[in-house]
Amino acid sequence: MKKTLAVAAVLAAATGSAHAAEECRVGISMYTLGAPYFAAQEATARKTAEEAGCSVRSADGQNDMVKQIGDVEDMVAAGINILIVNPRDAQGLVPAVNAASAQGVHVVAIDSTLDPSADFITQIQSSNEANGELVGDWLAKELDGEPAHIALLSGSQGNLVGRERRLGVLRGLMDSMLTNYGHADVEVLGQGWGNWSTEGGLTAMEDLLTAHPDINVVLGENDSMVLGARAALQAAGRLEEVILVAAADGQKEAYELIKEGEYGATGLNNPNEIARMAVEVGIKALNGELPEDISKLTFTEPAVITQENVGEYYDPDSLF
Repeated sequence: MKKTLAVAAVLAAATGSAHAAEECRVGISMYTLGAPYFAAQEATARKTAEEAGCSVRSADGQNDMVKQIGDVEDMVAAGINILIVNPRDAQGLVPAVNAASAQGVHVVAIDSTLDPSADFITQIQSSNEANGELVGDWLAKELDGEPAHIALLSGSQGNLVGRERRLGVLRGLMDSMLTNYGHADVEVLGQGWGNWSTEGGLTAMEDLLTAHPDINVVLGENDSMVLGARAALQAAGRLEEVILVAAADGQKEAYELIKEGEYGATGLNNPNEIARMAVEVGIKALNGELPEDISKLTFTEPAVITQENVGEYYDPDSLF
């Protein structure tokens, strides 16, 4: 963590201007813009680059691996020298990224995992493990020694990010219960698959409510699914019985409910901070200003967002 914070401190010192001998030309390849989170990421990356004096090209991969590969190839052919890429697939983008780097393009990966064997500078993400543990600790204290009967809402089967998120929360919950109360009574009553969406979370929660009348915690791997679960709980007249928590995201609608005390907590996964840091890394690489020992993985600062601190993070103008 010390190394991560040191890298973040270096990035925070970025001058905000691209004044290398070579003109700054940024390409932003998003595997999708079909969700507010990714739209916010693209908008912030574009704004940061343009404010630094860079020209910008951007492409929406439309959740299509072949299209995203073509997007990257087109950007490289057009002469970009910095590539910000949110990959559709950890392995599928490796050849395109390696080809871009071979052409002298400074590649920074964001958010979705890119295989670390690829030739890129660093991957910028929030820490699912650290955020999850903070959320779990908050939940343990909110339960105050009472058992946790959990309805778990997961994104998609086999997704590594979802796995990291749920295990982080459960680890933090168990450890905090043991530390603060000397026992840990945690039961996951059922796991529903919500495909990361509000609609999916609602449907999965309806099924879980029918099967498990004693749920007192809803744990989702993102805010969208928990917002859907909240609608299902409200329709069933059981909203007051349940604590709502998400392992990650910080969606604006969740923040608004947290402010009102109608949603427990969420982990910080700020698309704007990730995008801003990525562009700063790319510019510093172009200018020859990056530290030699920069890690292949750079985390943003973890946090659990609750009613006590939501005002520090809520932005009513955010796209997400």
